[in-house]
Amino acid sequence: MTTIAIVGAGRGLGAAVARKFGSEGFDIALISRSQERLDALATDLEAEGLAARGYAANVREPKSLIAALDRAGQELSPTEVLQYSPLPQKEFLRPVLETTVDDLAGAIEFAVYGPVVAVHQVLQGMRFLGRGTILFVNGGSGAVPNPNVAGTSIAFAGESAFARMLHDTLKAENIGVGQLIIPGAIEPGHPDNDPAVLAGKLWHLHAHPGEFRVHSDARPDGQR
Repeated sequence: MTTIAIVGAGRGLGAAVARKFGSEGFDIALISRSQERLDALATDLEAEGLAARGYAANVREPKSLIAALDRAGQELSPTEVLQYSPLPQKEFLRPVLETTVDDLAGAIEFAVYGPVVAVHQVLQGMRFLGRGTILFVNGGSGAVPNPNVAGTSIAFAGESAFARMLHDTLKAENIGVGQLIIPGAIEPGHPDNDPAVLAGKLWHLHAHPGEFRVHSDARPDGQR
């Protein structure tokens, strides 16, 4: 048995992914800033027969993220799947002409430094297993820059470049890297953006490691 570590786990997409991967036999490490909320979600998942634990961390504080992933690997099982999907903060979503250097610093800590820290923490274990999957989840600005949300447009471009380079570099080691682009809000009951539907797409990326980018609305990469 191995673990999926969900960075940015919450009651929406994180919970849906936990249920999907948990039903396939994975242990579940839930990572976000609130230990109280993580414990409540883990309790609900364990009541459904899944093995889940919460580990509080702030993705903008590398030491806390490293510690959370390290504890998860020790207390559960080796991390085979890493999902990086925390929600952007409001200050990252300002128009381009209102976006300051401080706004960008936070966005880059969130969308570039955080993923780099998380990937480097779990990669050695994946190499030891001889397999693994790294999943990135981004909004629409991760694929097409949007001047109304400049922070994520700029920072997600860096995250996307990092993800693509990982995909091209790690495929020879049986480690898949995929990116799910979600234009618009995640909404229960939505035909494309329902959490369970999105969880299915992330499972598809895990099961088909040759693919890199998938859009939640199923349009081909680059077409809007």
